[in-house]
Order: sequence, then C-alpha cells, then structure tokens
Amino acid sequence: MAAELKNDRFIRALLRQPVDKTPIWIMRQAGRYLPEYREVRAQAGDFMTLCSTPELACEVTLQPLRRFELDAAILFSDILTIPDAMGLGLYFEEGEGPKFKSPVSTAADIEKIGIPDPEQELRYVIDAVRLIRSELDGKVPLIGFSGSPWTLATYMVEGGSSKAFSKIKSMLFAEPDSAHLLLSKLADSVAVYLNAQIEAGAQAVMVFDSWGGALSDPHFKAFSLAYMQRIVDQLHREYDGKQIPAILFTKGGGLWLAELAATGCDALGLDWTMSLSRARELVGDKVALQGNMDPAIMATNPATIEKEVARILADFGNGNGHVFNLGHGITPNIDPDNVAALVEAVHTLSAQYHQ
Repeated sequence: MAAELKNDRFIRALLRQPVDKTPIWIMRQAGRYLPEYREVRAQAGDFMTLCSTPELACEVTLQPLRRFELDAAILFSDILTIPDAMGLGLYFEEGEGPKFKSPVSTAADIEKIGIPDPEQELRYVIDAVRLIRSELDGKVPLIGFSGSPWTLATYMVEGGSSKAFSKIKSMLFAEPDSAHLLLSKLADSVAVYLNAQIEAGAQAVMVFDSWGGALSDPHFKAFSLAYMQRIVDQLHREYDGKQIPAILFTKGGGLWLAELAATGCDALGLDWTMSLSRARELVGDKVALQGNMDPAIMATNPATIEKEVARILADFGNGNGHVFNLGHGITPNIDPDNVAALVEAVHTLSAQYHQ
C-alpha cells in the first residue's frame, strides 16, 4: 500500500482547493545546475543511459528534494521516449540536442508506426516511476509527463530540433491527412503512456506542448489542441481512490488559454510572456494556473528573485489555484543558492494570499 502524502499542497492547488501557501516546483529541477546531477550523469556515461536506468533516473529525480523544500517531484525522463520506442532511433549529439536516425518523411513511414506498449518498449520509464514513488514514501507528489503530439511530431519529421519547422509545417499544409494520422497515433500513444505512469504511481500528469506557440491560430487548434483534447479524454482522472490532476502547458500559448481550459484539464502552465491576472480573467475558475517566472532571473541574486516572486504572487492575487513555477526550464548555469532563495520566497511571501 502506497504511503499517504505528507505534503499534498501541490495536488490541492491543482484542484483549486485551499492551501496554506502557494506550492512550488521547477521545470527541469533535476538537472545540470546541480553538481550532484553532473556526477551521476558522468557515471551514466550518456544521457539515454541516465534516462533508461531506473535507479539513476530515481536518484536524479530525488536530488533537488534533498536540497530544497519543493512541493512536488517530477519524473526524470525525456519527452522523446515515445518516438524512440516507435523505432526512430533517438540519440544525442553534444551541443546539438536530440536527433533521430530514422526520421518520418513519408505517409508510408507513418503507416508503419505502432503504439508502443509502456510495459514493454517503455518499461524503463514505468519502472522508474514505481521506484521513485516508493522512495518518495509520501514526502511529496510525483508528476508524470509526456511531450504533446504536435511537439513529438516536430522532432520526428524534422529529425531533431528545429527553429523554422519547415518540414512538418509543409506536411500540415500539403499533406494534412498524413499529419493527422501521425498525430492520432501519437495522441493515443501519449494517453496509454501517461495512464501507465499513473498506474505505476504518478499522482499528477503534465503534457509539454513545447512548440505549440510556433503554429498559426487555425493550425494550433487543428494540429495541437485537438490532439491534447484527445489525450485528456482518455486519461485516468481518478486512480486508487485519488483524483489525478492533468496539466497542459503550451509554450507561447497565451492566445489559446480559454480553448485549452475548455479541454477539461485541471491546470494550465503559463510561460513568462503571459500575465497571471489576465490569464485568470480568461479562464475564470475553470482551471488552476501554473507559472510563470522568467528563468533568466535565476542568474541574478536572491534580492532580485524575491522581488519578482512578490510581483508574480501579487499578480495572481488572493485565492487558490496557483502553483508557482518558472515559465520554462531552469538553465544549467544557475547557482543552487538562488533556487533555495526562490523556494523560500514563494513559501514565505505567499501565505498572506491564502488566509
């Protein structure tokens, strides 16, 4: 029997229930800014070995929680595990990011793709979730995650990272049926994968739509939003007698907050370009909001960080339904002492908004 949560502030905030202070976790909180992470990464030899060895993934997931009073842990993994499990051959080039040996370029390539079985091709992730949940022993909740179908498709078609997305956008315009088939398979794969994470112990799940903001309005609705909706519709929203909140995060997605909230998710992640007060006006009490400090501020100093925390908390204002986070991932060059200052400032300054 899994341990009861000792700190459920994060789950309560996602469900817009009363909390004593605003919870905080940090995107990429397990990562290169921590010297202990760099040690384990060196021990693993390469990034995919780190991701695919449950004991190592567990260790780096827990590292930030030993240092900081964070209110949630997030599974250490990569968004590209699903395309890798589909047989595209994921690898990482130093300084260039992820690449695929066999990118998707034709309708025939898409036809061949199957939906990976999380307990087979992605067993290492599911085993990591089980292990992390056990090691956490109820200290804080565990977040599971996946990339969004659109974001995964960009890497699969481009063969790696892209700034212009020219190949995948050409597909949307010229071969929309191929794009829809690929996105359908990805949406169903993500739903199966997240449900397997929930069954293994994830207590909330998040979909990272990292590149949704690169799309035009009609293309976002047709090729990103529709497939995130398809995922939300299939998710276990309750498991083992507990509600499992679902968070959607579209970077650059401020234009579509009302539509994203209408999917039935529990919370929306915001990047730093969007005001929390404006977001609250747009979504009302439909969803909680997560965000949204500019990660660049983490390279400054504790006093500057505290001032910006105060501004963001005031922007959200009184009431429940806010999870503090950066508007994107923490960068590798950050002093861990600044992270400690951030966490302390959020917990100290937010209490007044929850009386």
